[in-house]
Amino acid sequence: MSNRLIRQEIYDKLRSDILSCSLLPGEEFREGELVEKFGVSKSPIRDALQRLELEGLVEITPRRGHRVAPISVADAQDMLDMREILEAGALRLAIDRASDTELKLLDNFRAADTDDLGAFADYNRRFHRTLCDVSQNQRIATSMALLMENYDRLCIVSLTSTRDLEGGMEEALTDHISIIEALQTRNVAAAVRASRRHTKKSRGKIMRGLENRPVVA
Repeated sequence: MSNRLIRQEIYDKLRSDILSCSLLPGEEFREGELVEKFGVSKSPIRDALQRLELEGLVEITPRRGHRVAPISVADAQDMLDMREILEAGALRLAIDRASDTELKLLDNFRAADTDDLGAFADYNRRFHRTLCDVSQNQRIATSMALLMENYDRLCIVSLTSTRDLEGGMEEALTDHISIIEALQTRNVAAAVRASRRHTKKSRGKIMRGLENRPVVA
C-alpha cells in the first residue's frame, strides 16, 4: 500500500472511531500508542492527528499527548441552529425543485429500527441528508452531510445518558413521517413547521442529556 493510502486509512479509522464514540470525548492517547496499534512510523500518525485537530475533533494536551475533543455545549447549540436553518431552506427548495418521483422515494424513510441506537443513528443521518439532497443545492447537501457526521457523536453522548432515549426514537420517526407527508403534498409551511418542531424536541433532549456529563466542556 502506498504511503498516501496508509495516511488516509489511518485518518479515516481514527475519524470514524471518534465520530462513533469508539474513542470517547475527552479520551487521552499518545502517538506511541497509535504507532504500535497501526504498526507504522510516527509520520502518518502525526499527519492524521493534525488533520483531526483542524476539524476540531482532537486536541493537544501539553505534556500528556492528545485527547479526543470533549463535547462543547456551545458547539452543540451551534450545530442544532445550523441544522434547523439548513433543513428549512432545503425543504423550501425541495418542494419547488424535486420531482414527484424523488419525493415519493422518501417513503423509504417511513420505517426504521427504533430498538437499536446505532441503527437508528444511521437511518437518521441518511434521512436528514436525503432531505437536503432533494433540494438540488449541492452546497446545502454537502454542509448537511458534514454536520450530521458530527451530530451523531453529539446524540450518542447525550441520548445514551438520559431517560429521553426511551421512546425518543419512535417519536423522532413519527416526526420524520410528518415531514415526508408535508413534502409529498408540497405544503411548505407544514414541512418547515414539522422540521422546526422536530429540531426543538431534539434540542431539549440533547441539552438535558449533556447536563453534568464529564465529557462535556
